[in-house]
Amino acid sequence: MTDFEELKNDLLLRAARGERVERPPIWVMRQAGRYLPEYHLAKGDNDFFACCRSPEIASTLTLQPVDRYDGLIDAAIIFSDILVIPQAMGMTVEMDKTGPHFPDPLKSPTDGQYEELMDRKVNVAKELEYVYQAITLTRQKLKGRVPLYGFCGAPWTLLCYMVEGGGSKLFVQVKTWIYKYPDQSKRLLQKIAELCVEYLALQVKAGAQIVQVFDSWAAELSPASFNEFALPYLRHISQRLPSRLKELHLEVVPMVVFAKGAWYALDDLCASGYQVVGLDWLQDPAEAVRITRGRVVLQGNADPGVLYGRKEAITAVVQNMVKGFGGGEQGWIANLGHGVTPFVDPDNLRFFFEEIHRLTSPKSHPSR
Repeated sequence: MTDFEELKNDLLLRAARGERVERPPIWVMRQAGRYLPEYHLAKGDNDFFACCRSPEIASTLTLQPVDRYDGLIDAAIIFSDILVIPQAMGMTVEMDKTGPHFPDPLKSPTDGQYEELMDRKVNVAKELEYVYQAITLTRQKLKGRVPLYGFCGAPWTLLCYMVEGGGSKLFVQVKTWIYKYPDQSKRLLQKIAELCVEYLALQVKAGAQIVQVFDSWAAELSPASFNEFALPYLRHISQRLPSRLKELHLEVVPMVVFAKGAWYALDDLCASGYQVVGLDWLQDPAEAVRITRGRVVLQGNADPGVLYGRKEAITAVVQNMVKGFGGGEQGWIANLGHGVTPFVDPDNLRFFFEEIHRLTSPKSHPSR
């Protein structure tokens, strides 16, 4: 393993382990992205996936919010995409103005491509080497300023993209798959889960200090279907990753699960093996704290849309979070309830960070 400089700000890792902290750590999903003017300068004429495949560009983009919001945020997240796993499996994924697109999605278990995918031996060490190189380079550039998140997409969400061919409103194709071909769907979900484990383990080997699993389309499942087609594979990752890290003689790192829209599954997610559970903005912080009963650390959960609003609105959302999550001394990583959306004013995000600091500093709570 590469030797990295000693971590100077371990606040987030301490919080993720459930320790008492001086204030809640802060970062936001998609903090490196197109809302930043400097993102477009660094990206240049490269397409999205070309940026992901360039360790130099990916590391530069990862560090941009850390530099811009120096002293305000407590983590970086590697610039990459959840769809690199389908790419590693041999599927073509393109990015256009409307989002990711699969020119040749899976059509049925008998379309030839399904069995080809199931039979293919996927070498994630080789196919996704550029991600690991980007992580190592980013750790070197960070010089211990903040810890670095690695991540992957959850099996259910990746299956959605692989059969829908992109984003969807109705999810007709993936619903057809799970209700018409449940056994074949589960075979593929299991294969994806196994690839996720190896991919995350190799990210840790490259330098990731905490990992997150994004189940972005969890809301498309009923509670019963979530328990059948999503939760078992999330559990496989959380159960297998620590042992895989030990096999590689690596330190076990905190794991985060973010199942967007699966508010109904919060109790189950608390028992799914992850130390941190991410919340979207559809959940009330105080109610989430009541349900979780201290079993996990919570991450979230401001509505990203508030960043389009006035400062008074941002302050009100932060106040509600701080109150609901109990002030931030334990059990909370401050974040948005989803990623930063396009056209957000970076100064509004700065104000969001500043308000969290202001309302959770020891001066705000003299009794601490």
